[in-house]
Amino acid sequence: MDIGMVGLGRMGANMAARLLRAGHRVVAHDRSEEAVAAVEADGAAGARTLDELVDSLAAPRAVWVMVPAGAPTEETIGALAERLSPGDVVADGGNSYYKDSLRRAAALAAKGLLFVDAGTSGGVWGLAEGYSLMVGGTKEAVERLRPALETLAPAPDRGWGHVGPSGAGHFVKMVHNGIEYGLMQAYAEGFELLGRKEEFGLDLHQIAELWREGSVVRSWLLDLTARALAENPTLDGVAAFVSDSGEGRWTVAEGVDLGVPLPVITLALQSRFRSREPAPFADKLLAALRGQFGGHPVKREP
Repeated sequence: MDIGMVGLGRMGANMAARLLRAGHRVVAHDRSEEAVAAVEADGAAGARTLDELVDSLAAPRAVWVMVPAGAPTEETIGALAERLSPGDVVADGGNSYYKDSLRRAAALAAKGLLFVDAGTSGGVWGLAEGYSLMVGGTKEAVERLRPALETLAPAPDRGWGHVGPSGAGHFVKMVHNGIEYGLMQAYAEGFELLGRKEEFGLDLHQIAELWREGSVVRSWLLDLTARALAENPTLDGVAAFVSDSGEGRWTVAEGVDLGVPLPVITLALQSRFRSREPAPFADKLLAALRGQFGGHPVKREP
């Protein structure tokens, strides 16, 4: 399959490499000359501009976009829409908000262009393991991309699926990431509790490894937990600061809109917020209030 790839961050470059290894022709573009040169060394055709990328693809064209969600995706898809021809297909494999994908699908359809929103999971391991692909769009658009989807997935018949119309792919990926927040939080809390039981001298890496075999809590996230603890058992040098990239917020907001209770996912998101504050004002106020109503001692900052 002839496919254009726009965005050669680590995941985009790995996806291009997986496609190339399967014999697909890839035309790759990125703002970074170094990134383009790197995929050229792997066998891709490099394109220094979007015009060059579009001109290098045989019609009907297929272009896969792997740039950050928000303005970069908006600008890239808008620029492609000005250059592509009716019947061409654009796939957004990033973590876009599903309502943005609905809007983009409609805007592209007005120009005769096809759109696929492909929620993509797999991270840095996707090159070797394959990617989980949650695909939204029309049947025609998805079928056009089937050869690429079957290559990027762990197997042609596993790990990817056409989950619904435009927007559905990114909606499913949004919920996937919300669930991920909750799972990660549960592992983090459990291992902290194990570590606090100091009189037992528990080896957290050993416990993670034994849970990986036969346990009902085994998972890929547990595999990665074991790997992290093997590399750094006490997590020395790792700051207790947890970022979020937006999907958890969107998941919680959707739960509010639909009246669906999401206590675990919501609390996991709130815990990430709390991790970024070295001295939360709310905790200071709690301490001050105890002093006000009960005369309890208030610990002073050094």
